[in-house]
This record gives sequence, structure tokens and C-alpha cells, in this order.
Amino acid sequence: MKSDIEIARAAALAPIADVAAKLGVPEDALACYGRHIAKVDPTKLATAARAPGKLVLVTAISPTPAGEGKTTTTVGLGDGLTHIGRRAAIALREPSLGPCFGMKGGAAGGGMAQVAPMEAINLHFTGDFHAIGAANNLLSAMLDNHLYWGNELGIDLRRIFWRRALDMNDRGLRQIVSSLGGVSNGFPREDGFDITVASEVMAVFCLATDLADLERRLGAIVVAQTRDKSPVTAADLKAAGAMTVLLRDAFAPNLVQTLEGTPAFVHGGPFANIAHGCNSLVATRTALSLADVVVTEAGFGADLGAEKFFDIKCRKGDLTPSAVVLVATVRALKMHGGVERRDLAREDLGALKRGFANLDRHLANLRRFGLKVVVAVNHFATDTEAELAAVVDHCRAHGVEAHVCRHWAEGGAGAEDLARAVARIVDEPGAGGHFRTLYADEVPLVDKIRAVAQDIYGAGTVEFAPRARDLLAEWQAAGHGHLPVCMAKTQYSFSTDPTKMGAPEGHRVAVREVRLSAGAGFVVAICGDIMTMPGLPKRPAAEQIRIGDDGDTVGLF
Repeated sequence: MKSDIEIARAAALAPIADVAAKLGVPEDALACYGRHIAKVDPTKLATAARAPGKLVLVTAISPTPAGEGKTTTTVGLGDGLTHIGRRAAIALREPSLGPCFGMKGGAAGGGMAQVAPMEAINLHFTGDFHAIGAANNLLSAMLDNHLYWGNELGIDLRRIFWRRALDMNDRGLRQIVSSLGGVSNGFPREDGFDITVASEVMAVFCLATDLADLERRLGAIVVAQTRDKSPVTAADLKAAGAMTVLLRDAFAPNLVQTLEGTPAFVHGGPFANIAHGCNSLVATRTALSLADVVVTEAGFGADLGAEKFFDIKCRKGDLTPSAVVLVATVRALKMHGGVERRDLAREDLGALKRGFANLDRHLANLRRFGLKVVVAVNHFATDTEAELAAVVDHCRAHGVEAHVCRHWAEGGAGAEDLARAVARIVDEPGAGGHFRTLYADEVPLVDKIRAVAQDIYGAGTVEFAPRARDLLAEWQAAGHGHLPVCMAKTQYSFSTDPTKMGAPEGHRVAVREVRLSAGAGFVVAICGDIMTMPGLPKRPAAEQIRIGDDGDTVGLF
């Protein structure tokens, strides 16, 4: 059996101008990066008179080592919609180098349901993440430079919030002391790095509507406080303009294609466990202005990615989704039912049924947002007919349509049933008309955090570290209470304990730290042991990645 990278290399890709033409994008709106990648200038698109397309979110049950295939299903559904004659496009996040060289691997889909060119997308692509990291660290440099040259703004060195960023898993940089070495190097202080996908610059980049909005949001980033607790922003440091210049080219959405030629916008990439987990708003809006149906995904399980997609991206971007696809696999459900990974190939209907608790919790959560849900059962070769039938029957008994999907092996043809189900929903009059967010803007920050923890995670209690509670009260009083919240927690469980699979209830959610992302427009609540700078596993994927004798990359998955 060919690997994903071998399948991708064997594909006959169309010139990117031909892919763009399927959506009516003229060549003068493209800035090409070789034959198969281009950036699209939204200002050169004649879309004003066209009604926007219908937006479909693909999310998943809680992730397991068994695999769920959310991105693969997103690609398969896009190709499936194309197969049934719909003018479809896909909107995905860009992969981070951290997981590519760590343990998660790439994020371009798999099998016959991939976006391509796979190697470029998973590695440096068009350099967007490098630009975001550079903009982040320019702000750090200007902050330290301001301190060195007299600290005119009166910044309190004990109240500096801004951290540096790097697109790599490096636990050694989580907490550091900077500016050592004497007077000429500045004032020593505590500092640290986040992975680029957790940077507020990434969040701003993905939520800005245009370059002017991008500069405004960057300027609103709060980097520190003075001794009297007055905020100091990037605009105060006169950094926002230069940061925008670094991001100008990156800000244009990237256009690629699936292996079957369906247009795919791949742009931006905040993680959903430590950030808001959605691709850029400008890419999604561009896709909606060109296609009849746009399929997008949000990171990890629906408790993280989908909740943030609805409560942050849709709220900030004035988006109304028309339908949701929840991805599940027999293998993952059996793991939630207590089966060890080594035993997943063996039929176990009892464990499968116990694992339905996780599926059911996600379905109930998604219904809170007022949208119709379809379950995509992503097929694996080890699945038995009895197991597949059990999942489909369980879903239908609970009033939810479910379809077994074989897009990994068959491409779009393997997702046609799912595509027809989604098409029926989005074609309904008033599709998405009952969409609602989990909480209103005016709900206090503390109560928003409680709402997510209790209503979505099933928590019994929510505890705040004293410093976190004080900061939330301070920000509430300062006029930030209308902001949504972005929960940073483990992706593996509804709880903050990654070992508690299934659907735990009554657990404790501990909020140990909060961060104000005034530029992005949300408040981050860091829960449990989650880190905004991940580490590498004992055997990182990087150990197997090299250039082979034929000059091709080996080991990238």
C-alpha cells in the first residue's frame, strides 16, 4: 500500500491557474509560487454581485491515537460535493512545523483525500508562519529596545505579558531569562516562547478582515502594563505598522487543490487546544464569495475546535454556518470504550457501544448551537460490517443521519452519500437560520468560562487561580467583558485530564492562567497542564525524516 506522500507525488496536478478558473478567479488576481500554489488577491475578485455560498463545518469526536481523519474527511467531502455537481471549495488551516517533526504528523489529509502539493504544504509552504513569527518577534525586539533606551512609557518589568514565538516544539524555551551579558544587552528579565500557532499575532492574522483591520488589531495588542497598571500596546511602541508590512504578502489566502482538482484555500493555522483553531477569516470569506458550498474544519474535537469556531470566528466574522459534519471512526469509539490500541483490529461491539458516550456528548453539544448535524463514519480496513452498522443505527436511533465514508481509499466517490446528505441540508430554506452562540456578549468573562466548562465539557466545578480571578475582574472593569473566551486545554478529553476518555462528568476544571488577547478580541483561559509551547515526544518524527537517494523527502507523513 502506498504511503500518503507516495500517493501525493503520483497525482497529476492541474496548473493552479486552471484550478482558480473553476471559481472564476482571473489570473491577474494570482501571485504564483511555482505551478501548483498561488496567493489570491481578494481585492481583484469581481464577487460583489454574487450571493455568498453555504458554509459547512467539519469537526470530530475527541481525538485518540487510533485516528479520526477530520482533515481527510473535509477533503473527501469537498471532492464528493464536486462529484455531485456542486461548485465547492475547501478552507483549511496550514500545518505547523512543530507537529510535523513531533508526533502528530502533517495536516494535508490522507490517502486519496489530500490537498497538494503535500510536501510544500506541510513544510515551509508560502512562508506565512515565518512571517507571523517574524512579526511577533519584531514586537518583542521593539519592546526590549524601548526598555533599553530609557523606558519612556514607564513599563513595569514585572508586568510584561508579551512572549516570543517559534514554529517548533521546544520545551527548553517555555521559560527563559533574557538580556543576560551586561549593560549593552539590556535589562535581564523573565521571558518565554510560545509556538507560533499560539501567538496572538496568529490569532489577529486569522481574524482580521483586511490590511487596515490587521494593523488596527496588531496595534491593540497589550504587551505590558505600567506601575499603575495602565496598558501598553503595540501601537504605543509604534510597532503595528512595521508588523503589518511583514505580514502583507502572507495575508493573501493560499490556493492549492485536492488530488481531484477541487480548489482548496489553506491559510492560517492556530491550534485548537491552545488557540482558536480555525483558518483565516479572509480565506473563508474569499471561498464563500466564489463557491456555492465551502467546507471548512476546526481543530481537534468539537468541544474545542467547533466551540471556538462558533463562539469566536463566527461571532467575530459575522458568519452563519449551514450544517455540521461530525467525524467518527469505529477504532476511536472502541478506544473511548476502553480498548487498547493494539487490540483495535478485533471486533468488539461492547466496547464500541460504550464509546458511543463520547459521540453522544459531541452531538448534544453541537445541537446547542442550533445546527443540523451529519455523522461521517470514516472507514478503516479493519472495521467490520457489524461495527459500521452499529454506529449508523445508533446515530439514526438518536435522530442523526450517518454515512460510512470511504474517501481515503476512493476519493470523492467514496464520500458521495455524505455529500448528498450535506447538500440536502444546505439546500433547505433558511438553512442555518437557527444558529446561535453558546453565550451572549454581555455575559461576564468568569461566567463565559463556566458556561464552556460546564455546558460543553460536563464539568462539575470550575476553579480559578487567585491571579487568574483578579485579572478577569480587572479586565471586566476595564471594558473587556464583552470579549469571547478561548479555552486552552487538552484535546484528548472533555476534562483537563488527558487519560479520562469517553464522556466524563462532574470533573473539576482548573483555570491556572488567563491572557488578554485584545488585538484578536478574546480572553485565553489556560486550564490544567496544557502548554502553549509543546515539547517533542521521546521518538520525534524528525528522527525519520531525511532526503532519500532519489532526492525526495522520506519519512514525512
